[in-house]
Amino acid sequence: MRLILLGPPGAGKGTQAQRLIQKHGIVQLSTGDMLRAAVAAGTPVGLRAKSIMDRGELVPDEVVVAIIADRIDQGDAKRGFVLDGFPRTVPQAQALDRLLAERGLKLDGVIELKVDEGILLKRIENRVAEMTARGEKLRADDNPEVLKGRLAAYRAQTAPLAGYYASKGMLRSVDGMAPIEAVTSAIDRILSPAKAKPARRKTKVAKGRKSGRSGRTKNKAGQRKSRTRRRLTKVR
Repeated sequence: MRLILLGPPGAGKGTQAQRLIQKHGIVQLSTGDMLRAAVAAGTPVGLRAKSIMDRGELVPDEVVVAIIADRIDQGDAKRGFVLDGFPRTVPQAQALDRLLAERGLKLDGVIELKVDEGILLKRIENRVAEMTARGEKLRADDNPEVLKGRLAAYRAQTAPLAGYYASKGMLRSVDGMAPIEAVTSAIDRILSPAKAKPARRKTKVAKGRKSGRSGRTKNKAGQRKSRTRRRLTKVR
């Protein structure tokens, strides 16, 4: 099973990805983790990525795709995977399509977690207020302004992927604002749709046979009436 989860920051993709890997025995492929692993392993593509990152530049798509190609060729990914953080753009999605096609593979599904951005922002504002009141240290991403920037980037770069995969008939959407268990159940229904019950076949009676039985019934009734008349005549 090979899947992509789409949704803006805070939609719960990480939580649902963990549940999917536990249930289906697949692996979660995070571009960040894969980049770090490739660099640490000193692979050719990892060394290339390291030199780019050391210069403070963004790793180009072809390097990221090459790292993903190396990763999905590993044994633990043979059973399937959930992509996390990739693709982020339509060109990356097209590159992924080519990568999978070269290996005779294809995606089994693209699931979009639809959320209300206003509610997401309100949630983080409440969380920041509660953590501040408790005197807890805030994380760098526990900031409404940071989330606003990430949401804007998502709308501009990643949201078009929904249309891309919808045009291929692959996109399925679920309500990401529902409780976690409800979201998990909705995803399970998408991945394991109930088999439709076969429609019962109606037995049709041939018109000829039906009219034949009707005709025979009428003939027998007529014969009984004729015999009755003859008996009455004799009695008189």
